[in-house]
Amino acid sequence: MSAITLRPMTAEELAARLPALIDDYARDIHRAGRVTVEAARATAERQIAEGMPDGVDTADTLLLVAEDGGRPVGWIWLSLPSAANGRDGAWIYEVLIDAGERGKGYGRAIMRGAEEELVRRGVTRMALNVFAGNTAAIQLYESLGYRITSQQMAKRIR
Repeated sequence: MSAITLRPMTAEELAARLPALIDDYARDIHRAGRVTVEAARATAERQIAEGMPDGVDTADTLLLVAEDGGRPVGWIWLSLPSAANGRDGAWIYEVLIDAGERGKGYGRAIMRGAEEELVRRGVTRMALNVFAGNTAAIQLYESLGYRITSQQMAKRIR
């Protein structure tokens, strides 16, 4: 892996990448034991549509494609802090590495690149959610200095 570059995602790229995003998020929701597969998919579709109602043109949103030598290898979805959303820092909605590119350090590189971009924009805090069981992501985020700020717990009783 050489150094990656981050660039704005095009509407065409978002349309092509949206199915994988929905699949990934629905799978996480379902694995968390919250709902059926069908309900998880409906929730994922609804929340993603609400989170980026105008696609790549959604206000206070960065959709960045990571490239290695001009070749796309993954992407990140960030929400910038604003009066409209009430956030005091950027929120990382998703980091997705293309299937054939996983395990090569691109996740770390994308996170560092996003952090550099946010610092340039004057952002002083980044936050995210990670589902329990996603140990690779948890280890990555902890190695980058992220710490647990809240934690949800659940128990199946039937």
